Amino acid sequence: MEVVNAIGRRKAAIARVYVKEGSGKILINKRELETYFPSPLLQYVVKQPLNKIGVSEQYDININLAGGGFKGQSEAARLGIARALVKINPEDKPALRSEGFMTRDPREVERKKPGRPKARKRFQFSKR
Repeated sequence: MEVVNAIGRRKAAIARVYVKEGSGKILINKRELETYFPSPLLQYVVKQPLNKIGVSEQYDININLAGGGFKGQSEAARLGIARALVKINPEDKPALRSEGFMTRDPREVERKKPGRPKARKRFQFSKR
């Protein structure tokens, strides 16, 4: 089997995912998953699509992550992995879609407006 690639995005994070047959190793920016994401919760988020269809030990995954924070990066990686798995086996798509792994979360940071401290926050009103 050749390498299958996909892109996942979340907020400002972009994950380029490369999946090939192997023993279940996940490398992120040339580091192990456990060293890149020390938090077990973020490791779980990245592995969710693999665990859902039960193929966590069948593929080696190489991920290039850029931008964003650790939460956005982990969810971008999850979307990229799910998209790559669907490219490999299209019958898995309904199972992954039902869990919400195929949906790109479109929420982005709202821009700051002029004359305000933040996007929607206003300066404190003073009557006198």
